[in-house]
Amino acid sequence: MPDNFVDLVFTSPPYNMNLRIRNGKYCSRQIVKEFSTKYTGFDDNLPIDDFYRVHSKILDELLRVSKIVFYNIQIVTGSKLAFFKMIGDKASVLKDIIVWDKKHGQPAMQQNVMNRRTELILVFEKDNAISRKFNNATFNRGTLDDIWEIRRGKKVNKDHGATFPIELANKVVSNFTVAGNVVYDPFLGSGTTALAAKQNGCSYIGSEITQKYYEFAVDRLKSQ
Repeated sequence: MPDNFVDLVFTSPPYNMNLRIRNGKYCSRQIVKEFSTKYTGFDDNLPIDDFYRVHSKILDELLRVSKIVFYNIQIVTGSKLAFFKMIGDKASVLKDIIVWDKKHGQPAMQQNVMNRRTELILVFEKDNAISRKFNNATFNRGTLDDIWEIRRGKKVNKDHGATFPIELANKVVSNFTVAGNVVYDPFLGSGTTALAAKQNGCSYIGSEITQKYYEFAVDRLKSQ
């Protein structure tokens, strides 16, 4: 894509759910049978350094092609060190953080681990991150909080269990774009971001490496 080709990115990358720890160290391969089956045909267990490099490079590219990036993440064992490092390294372009409160935390897999009820939406902006003001936002003063209470979405595809709710995508698109803008999701999955863009009168672009998810997203968008 050329520089500044899209107006907004909203995406939720894989969280590296299946990377495990043994004897206090990350294992480059999982040491137990996968407990996360969110993606069919995808192990979701990159070595932590690779996970960091992949997402750092992706963010650099997203900030090249877009004015603003909403990057939905979850802090889990296989992602937290990489995401914490990324937040520090990208501090100069990190504009704000939105907390997505799903209203219910699924029970933790181990003893002495807090249930994870929230996810974070890291908001990156390359030109004006020093300010908390969103120049192209459409919400009125005092009407939008930084904690969004939205229940997790229903599964719309039997093979893809990591779908965020359409309400979440709509909240981003409706408050930070205008009709005619171009919205991009580099981890398209089942097409929820594209559907929200369509519902709000925006154009959309998506990238997806799994053929059957791509085909599902295309059919989903055609039917709505």
